[in-house]
Amino acid sequence: MTDIVRLERDKQLALVTLDDGKANAFSHALIDQLNARLDGIEADAGVRALVLTGRDGRFSAGFDLSVMGAGPAAMKALVQAGAELALRLYEFPKPVVIACSGHALAMGGILLFTADWRTGTEGNFKIGLNEVQIGMTMPQFGAELGRDRLSPRYFSRAVLNAEIFAPSVAVDAGYLDEVVDELSLLDFACVQAERLAALDTRAFATTKRRTRAATVRLIRDGLAADLAGLTGA
Repeated sequence: MTDIVRLERDKQLALVTLDDGKANAFSHALIDQLNARLDGIEADAGVRALVLTGRDGRFSAGFDLSVMGAGPAAMKALVQAGAELALRLYEFPKPVVIACSGHALAMGGILLFTADWRTGTEGNFKIGLNEVQIGMTMPQFGAELGRDRLSPRYFSRAVLNAEIFAPSVAVDAGYLDEVVDELSLLDFACVQAERLAALDTRAFATTKRRTRAATVRLIRDGLAADLAGLTGA
């Protein structure tokens, strides 16, 4: 299998890069490889924080449309895998920093809601949830993660109206926490990861789990109905 999720180690930080050579679409292969990397990071006591990034100009354009268009069963399986991945990152016991390297749309935008810090790059990039724009219903798991992380002023604009934002506006909306120049992206993201890595590990994990438990429970309790409503399967 082609390695599309790379892992590098820098002292107490794990740097994970998504690069399928194209749009970084969330396919089963990408999700499986990312989960395998997360398994190793979670088990490694020497890793205290994770930095997740994409290829230059692309964080992710969302789910693999070739799978999404292959019928209800295929669509359901992929969306479920994506939902489980999003919840895993949202609950991940170690700090998660996303270095958003460019466009982040649909599932790519949803993944921004799962991180503890989001550093974006300046440029002519699109960030947002375009599901309604392209004729897809927003998955409830994505809406609820957005409800937790988006500014209330932007929630309807982002989720219902499918408004897409430039990186600078994405900070105000709640997709990102800061925007820096492209050459400094990983440097700034790693500074934030080091800051979070210095926190007490147990206290961080417990507080994260407690403060996000209500959203996780709401998503998990409704996931079967969410998937059935999306796909009819």
